Amino acid sequence: MSNIQFFFEDIQPVKFNKNLLNQQIKYLIRTENYKTGDISIIFCSDEYLLQMNEQYLKHDYYTDIITFDYVGESVISGDLFISIDRVRENADKFNAKFKVELYRVVFHGVLHLAGYKDKSEEDKKLMRSMEDFYLHAVDFSEEEL
Repeated sequence: MSNIQFFFEDIQPVKFNKNLLNQQIKYLIRTENYKTGDISIIFCSDEYLLQMNEQYLKHDYYTDIITFDYVGESVISGDLFISIDRVRENADKFNAKFKVELYRVVFHGVLHLAGYKDKSEEDKKLMRSMEDFYLHAVDFSEEEL
């Protein structure tokens, strides 16, 4: 049984269409030939994610997402910790709508769970193209941008 849950830590809840995002995550996972397992998406502040980045990854810098991978065989499971502060800043920086950037970061984390990397320039280009592919599949008319 698959279970995608959304949580908020250290921030006020952000409004988004949970059903739509849930459907899009499941579409991504199905398209990548996996099954949906248990996925927790935790939206948080920059400071909360910085503390996690330092504690678990020994990185002393802000990031938009940290992905904890619990994938087993063909089932996608994991925890995605996403800084809403970074998502807002990146939306401004790249002249994107906040909700579109939010979906991009969620897709980025799920793509990591599906085995995509982003360390090399080639990997980054592939990751970005896959994010774009899945973003184009979203009907954002169901989401308040």
